[in-house]
Amino acid sequence: MSKKKNKLPQPLQRFIKRYPEVWESYERLGEKCHESGPLDEKTRRLVKLGIAIGARLEGAVHSHTKRALELGISKEEILHVALLAITTVGFPSAIAALTWIEDTLGKTRGRKR
Repeated sequence: MSKKKNKLPQPLQRFIKRYPEVWESYERLGEKCHESGPLDEKTRRLVKLGIAIGARLEGAVHSHTKRALELGISKEEILHVALLAITTVGFPSAIAALTWIEDTLGKTRGRKR
């Protein structure tokens, strides 16, 4: 299993091992979706974070926060996405998202960004 896959949650690692062709197809679909429009990578990452926040998907918020940081998107920009959610999906959802983002930021503070 690649280094990237070792960082994935255990249930997803088990899924990949059991259904590698499905996972490969899913990964290719994601790549094609990212490449099929005019948005730059930074914008795409922030949009994906916003979608995860709106859908209240904790794992996806963690994942997209981590990916945004790896791309060099600042903590302030990431937190701004959660603040924008207040008037769209509501205060409780935005607070939950802020908590999930802070969880991820706390895990990455010791690493270089």
